[in-house]
Parts: sequence; C-alpha cells; structure tokens
Amino acid sequence: MQSSRELAVLAQEFRIPIIEMLTEAKSGHPGGSLSMIDLLTALWFGEMKGVDSAKSLDADRDHFILSKGHGVPALYAILAKKGFIEEKELMTLRKTGSRLQGHPDRVRLPIVEASTGSLGQGLSVAQGMAMGLKLDGKKGRVFCVLGDGEIQEGQVWEAALSAPKFGLSNLCAILDANGGQIDGPVSEVMPLEPLKQKWESFGWKVVEIDGHNMDAILGAYAEFRKHHDSGAKQPFFILARTVKGKGVSFMENQIGWHGVVPKPEERDRAIGEIKTKLAEMKGGK
Repeated sequence: MQSSRELAVLAQEFRIPIIEMLTEAKSGHPGGSLSMIDLLTALWFGEMKGVDSAKSLDADRDHFILSKGHGVPALYAILAKKGFIEEKELMTLRKTGSRLQGHPDRVRLPIVEASTGSLGQGLSVAQGMAMGLKLDGKKGRVFCVLGDGEIQEGQVWEAALSAPKFGLSNLCAILDANGGQIDGPVSEVMPLEPLKQKWESFGWKVVEIDGHNMDAILGAYAEFRKHHDSGAKQPFFILARTVKGKGVSFMENQIGWHGVVPKPEERDRAIGEIKTKLAEMKGGK
C-alpha cells in the first residue's frame, strides 16, 4: 500500500488529465471531478481489494458505484492509471462512439458496474449489490460516492432508511460534500444540514472528515474496514467536506465551474498551477 504522501501526489497528478480531457471534450463537469479525486485515489489505490487489473477481478473483490455520474472524468483518470483503459483514450471523452461517455456506461465499459447519471439512483444500486453479496456469502464490500446536491433526491433517503434494516455493514457511502450544485450553493437550493445527525438518525455509522486530507481519508476507510470486519450491523457513511474545483485557484468554490469547461488558455493556467503544487509536494521547491 502506498503512503498517504504518495497517494496525495498521485491525486494531484490526476488533476492534469481531468483538465485536459474536459478541455478537449468542450463539455463536462470540472468542479465535482476535482473535488472528489482525493477520495477516489485513496479508495482505488489504498483501500479497495481485487481491482489492481482486469486479470485480478474475482468474486470476492470490492465494488464501486459512482452515483454522481457527472464526475466520471475523475474515475476515467484512475482507470487509465490502473490499465483498464489506455491513457490516449481519455481524450475521447464525450465523443460519439467513445467508451468514455459523459456519464458512466457499463455496456460500453464493463469495469463500470452501473450506468449512472440520473441523480439519486446510485445508492439504491449499491445497496442491492451489498445485499446480494451478503446473500451469496461473498467477502466483497461496496463503495458508493454521492454528491451533496444529489442527495436532495428522495430515492437517496429511501436507501438511507432501508440499508440499516438489512444490516449492510459491507456498504460504505461516501458523500463528496463540496457545497455546490448547478443551480447554486446547496445551502440555498435545498438545505441539507445537519447531515451527520440526519444519517446517524437513520441508523448509519457516520464519520466526518476533510475530504482533501489524505491521512483523514485513509483513516476513515480504515475505520470502515474495522467496522465491517467486526461484524457490525450498520452501513457506514463518510461525510467528506470538500472544495468544488479543488486544486485550481480560479475554480475553487466557484459554482460557475460546476459544468463549464476550461478554454485552452484556462487549461494551461490550471495545469501550470497543478504542476507547481506537484513540484512543491515532491520537494522540488
């Protein structure tokens, strides 16, 4: 397992292809892709089991559902690094005939376990998978990443209510709580707080973290692992406080960058900032 520092560097590196592919596509969602890349990096390279390559996918592997499907550029960057797709394929994002659609497509890209994008459905899919694994006696766990604007959908709360009933300790929901959605700040569009207390009241074990602190992220995943292995009967919820557009100064906390992509000059400026930060992280400065 890589160290938290190595994972933080890797997550920073992933921000470059995210910006590049979105600029090439001229369409997509940079804000939410950048806000969750630290969470996904720690998950795919530090916690999930049995997903090292296509050859290692076995019956007891862990599973991943990206409920906030519009953030899929972050997932594609990870899948390229893992070798499930070729890096050159990233530049086909959202193009006609591409396997890399603007939302995950499990028919075109089988490593994707659910076609998502209609917001609010992913947690229900993840719950069904977790139930199936339990019934089949499988060891695998199910991780589901949601967006905070997304959980305004009623279907999310139906899953939140039912998962504890079935004692799904193999289910981990991760909320990318970046505070913004396409129509504005989440707190203004439809307030959600107090999130921690709400999910606890539904019967979930809840951990709240800084979603950009790699040590905190790894600690939360380790706590879920311990929770799962202990025989607990609760599903697990990670409330990750994040920054929309994290890593690019002119995108951070700017709602306008939810679904607007960089122009070439903005791409160059963003990548320049990312590389400068990378040099600092690697000790180049």
